[in-house]
Amino acid sequence: MNDRTDLAWTGGPVHTLWYARSPVPTPLGLAAQLGAFLEEFQDDGIAVYALEESDDPQLRASYFDHHLANSIRQGGSVPAIWARSQGRDTRVIGLNWIDEYQGILTLPRSGIRVPADLRGARLALPHQSASIVPARAGALRGFSVALELAGIAEHQVEFVDLGPQRFGYLRLAAPRRPEDLYEHEVAALLRGDVDAVYVKGATGRRLAAELSAHEVFDVRHHPDPRARANNGAPRPITVDAALLREHPDLVARLLSRIVAVGDWAAAHPLETVGYIARETQSGDAWVRRAYGADVHLHQYTDLEERSIDALEAYKNFLLRHRFIPADFDVRNWIDPEPLHHVLRNRRDRAA
Repeated sequence: MNDRTDLAWTGGPVHTLWYARSPVPTPLGLAAQLGAFLEEFQDDGIAVYALEESDDPQLRASYFDHHLANSIRQGGSVPAIWARSQGRDTRVIGLNWIDEYQGILTLPRSGIRVPADLRGARLALPHQSASIVPARAGALRGFSVALELAGIAEHQVEFVDLGPQRFGYLRLAAPRRPEDLYEHEVAALLRGDVDAVYVKGATGRRLAAELSAHEVFDVRHHPDPRARANNGAPRPITVDAALLREHPDLVARLLSRIVAVGDWAAAHPLETVGYIARETQSGDAWVRRAYGADVHLHQYTDLEERSIDALEAYKNFLLRHRFIPADFDVRNWIDPEPLHHVLRNRRDRAA
């Protein structure tokens, strides 16, 4: 697509578009809450549906494997990378970076205060009950960063495999409370079966407070963005490649609405925090603590080199630990032309 000079239709008519996001702060999710996609296509006879609101588990599974035609997704990078590694024909057309809370927690009685104290510790890993479990990959990444910082090899700790989760990642069997996503980690910590757990986001920040847990390390404070890269940063916008080839105009219109959210959020800090609180099923205060008081300034979409480098580094981590079956070229996965087109049009309109 990089040699395309226009955005003309080349395929048959599209009657339905799907978008998917997870319950985390994303520009796509904010655009959806604002009704931007419905507004964009209301006069075209194109229905726009949220994947996670479908009753069909086969459709919802596309959040992970991206099998659904005419779909766009933004959420954790693990499913997007895994689907591409499986051979799914998708393209990355934008990235968003929010340094979310990534806490490694212990109980005060453990005596583990800093990363160097993790040598010989028992570290909780969510059970790998499916082809890909983002929570397990995220936890291992968080622990690995802390261990490397302290000069501890992975074989010098014990990774404890926890039981399977009762709740699916994308509300496939929705928990009554967000903290139920960490039920096994919390239970194992309180029973003394493990010494440390990894939690993230607004839910993780609140759990740390409710448990009066000691924070050994918050990965988001690591100075190297490649080390901070995890399932939650950067979050890629991926699109069905056939839709991009055959209907680049529709993809550009979807992306334009997502890009526009950046300026809207910057001008509406209180409303943005409120939307993210609803998206993450948490309170405004926990949103600010987990994602920063300036979270409204981080709703922009780009393809910055540091984000691409970080995405590539995380893909390599997933490959090294066998979370994905095959290697691929991250830079060839990215198509910058849709974003270039959207930004060019925005500059022209502003001139």
